[in-house]
Amino acid sequence: MTECCCPSSPNKESGSRWQRLCPQDGTKGKPVQLITLKSLLVPVALEQLNPATAYGFCPSPNCPVVYFSEQGQTFTTADLKVSVFQKNVNGDVSVCYCFGWSRQRIREELNQSGESNAVDMITTHIKAKRCGCEVNNPQGSCCLENIRSVVKQTVEELAR
Repeated sequence: MTECCCPSSPNKESGSRWQRLCPQDGTKGKPVQLITLKSLLVPVALEQLNPATAYGFCPSPNCPVVYFSEQGQTFTTADLKVSVFQKNVNGDVSVCYCFGWSRQRIREELNQSGESNAVDMITTHIKAKRCGCEVNNPQGSCCLENIRSVVKQTVEELAR
C-alpha cells in the first residue's frame, strides 16, 4: 500500500502533450481531479468550471493562481472556499485538510512534547481509509509530504 490515499494519476489525458505550466508564472503544475475543483471552488467560480477540461494545480507560493487549464482558464486563491497551504504562510492554515493539522498545531505539539505524531496519526487514518484528500485538499492529493516538510522545518526553527 502506498502512503497516499489518492489516485496516482488523477486526470488522465490520453494523447495530450500539455505540459501543465501555470499561465501566470510558468510553474509546472500537477494534474488535479475535477472533483477537487467542484468541492473547493466558491459558487460563482464553480459556475465557470468546464467539466470537459483538464486542470492543473499551481503550487507556487508567489502566484495567486491555484488551478489552471490548457486553454488558459485560471482560478485564484480568491475563488476557493479554503486557504491554500502552499500559498499562505499563516500558522492556522491547514496542512492536512482532512484531520486538522496546521503549522500552528504542529508547532504546539513540538513545543509540548518535543516530537510530532502528525505523520503517524495521519498514516493511521489513511490506512483506515478515512481521508478525503481529493475533496478536502486544494492540491487534490495526499498531504503527507507537506506534513513531513512542516515538521522538519519547525524542528529546525525551534532548534535555533
